[in-house]
Amino acid sequence: MVNFIYHNPTKILFGKGMQHRAGGEMRALGRKALLHYGGGSVKKTGLYDEIVASLKGAGMEFVELGGVRPNPRLSLAHEGIELCRREGVDCILAVGGGSAIDSAKAIAMGVQYGGDVWDFYSGAKCENPILPIGVVLTIAAAGSESSDSSVITKEEGMFKRGSGNDRLRPRFAVMNPELTYTLPFYQTACGIADMFAHIMERYFSPTPHVDLTDRLCEAAMRSILVNAPKVKADERDYDARAEIMQAGMIAHNNSLDMGRETDWASHGIEHELSALYDIAHGAGLSIVFPAWMKYVSPNARERFVQFAVRVFDVDIAFAQTDDIVAEGIARMERFFESLALPVRLSQAGIDASRFHEMAAKCGPRGGLQKLQSADIEEIYKLAL
Repeated sequence: MVNFIYHNPTKILFGKGMQHRAGGEMRALGRKALLHYGGGSVKKTGLYDEIVASLKGAGMEFVELGGVRPNPRLSLAHEGIELCRREGVDCILAVGGGSAIDSAKAIAMGVQYGGDVWDFYSGAKCENPILPIGVVLTIAAAGSESSDSSVITKEEGMFKRGSGNDRLRPRFAVMNPELTYTLPFYQTACGIADMFAHIMERYFSPTPHVDLTDRLCEAAMRSILVNAPKVKADERDYDARAEIMQAGMIAHNNSLDMGRETDWASHGIEHELSALYDIAHGAGLSIVFPAWMKYVSPNARERFVQFAVRVFDVDIAFAQTDDIVAEGIARMERFFESLALPVRLSQAGIDASRFHEMAAKCGPRGGLQKLQSADIEEIYKLAL
C-alpha cells in the first residue's frame, strides 16, 4: 500500500424531496448563483421550477445558462465564464449529470483566471480562487457530484481532456433517485458502464497489499451487477435506483483508490472516441474496456483471475489461467450487452480509419501497464 491523504468535503443530501433544499444550501455559498443545466428535460420534468422556487425561497439571486450537451464543450464554458464575470456571480448550481457538473467546474475555475481555462485541461495547475459549486444530480453515472475532476472537449481539434483539483469538489450534492426515473434506459445504462469503469480503473492496480480496497471495489461492482437488471425491469424501482446512484458516487469520490495506484488508460482511450465521434461516454467505455483488458491481462494474470473469480463468479477450477481471465472478460461483455450497450466499435458504426490519429493523440497512458501510441492503436483494433 502506498501513502495517501484522503479528504472529501462534499455534503451529500440523499433521498426523496431533497432537491427542495438546494436553495438553502446555495445561500450558504454566496449571494448570486449561476444556474447551469443541459437541455429541455430539466424543464419538462418540472425540476427546473422546483429549483427556481427553492432559490427564490432562500433569497438567492441567480442567472442561468442552459445548453450543456454530452461531452461538454469549451465554448459553452467560455460563455459561462463571461456571464459570471458580467453578472457578479459568486457561486454555481449545476443541475443535471456529469456533463453539466463538469461544465460548471470549468466555469468555476475560469471566472477568476486571467488566461484561458483550457490551460487547466492542458497540464497547468489552477492556483486561483475557484467559485463554490452545488449540484442537483439527475443521472447516476460520472460521479462528478463529489469528484475532484472535470472533463471538457475543445472543439478546435476535438480534444477531450480532464483537469483535477481537490478544490473542484462540489460543496454539496443533492441525490434523489426519483429524479432519474424519466431517463431513457439507454442513458441509465451508459451511466452504469461509466461507474463500473471508474471502479475498474482503480481495481486494476499494480500496488500490492490493498486487500481492503480490493474488496470494497468488488462489493461495489457486484452491487451494480445485482441492481442494474432490476432498474432495467422496472425503471421506477426506487431502491435499485438508490443503490445505483450511491455506487456512482462511491466509484469516483476517491474512497476506493486510497493507498493504491490507478490506471486511467481506458478513459483516455475512450475520450478520443467520444471527442471525434460524439459517442456516449459510457457506450465508448463498454467498447474500450474489454479490449484494454484483453491486451494487458497477459502481463497481470493474477489480478485478472481475481477479478473473474470474485466479481463474475468464474470457477477457479474453470480451466487454465488464461481461460479464467477470458471467461471473466466475456461475462463482463455479456453484462454490458444485457443493458443494450455496444461492446464493439463496429456496433457503433466506427471503423479503423482514424485509429492512428486517435492513438497518437492519446498516448502514452497507463498505470498497470504503460501503453505507448502503438499499443493503444492495437487496443482500438481489438475493439473492432
